[in-house]
Amino acid sequence: MVIDTSAIVAVLFDEPERTDFVYAIAAASTRLMSASTLLECYLVIESRKQALGRTELELFVYEADFKVVPFDKVQTVLAAAAWREYGKGRHSAGLNFGDCFAYALAKAREEPLLFKGNDFSQTDITPVSIT
Repeated sequence: MVIDTSAIVAVLFDEPERTDFVYAIAAASTRLMSASTLLECYLVIESRKQALGRTELELFVYEADFKVVPFDKVQTVLAAAAWREYGKGRHSAGLNFGDCFAYALAKAREEPLLFKGNDFSQTDITPVSIT
């Protein structure tokens, strides 16, 4: 699986989807996160929870055993294509800059994406099945 910022925020801010997401993460045989997604997580979480948020994020990534994947040329091409096809102001999915990183990694690795919301569900991405 690849994880999007929205899912990490849901876990760390104890949103209603938290339990389902934690179980999905635990059940996944592959846990990937774009380095760019990790940066976005730092920005979002630290803006709300300051240093405590940074510590919680780092602990979560470590304990969940996410492999942080560098953003490369293949992902750049896929992210740009995602923005052209599904980007905010272009498509009802309205993918933002950060969304394109998670989309690109999921496509490049042919992995399902764990996310919160309706944006990715309006794209061709395969979602993580929540049971």
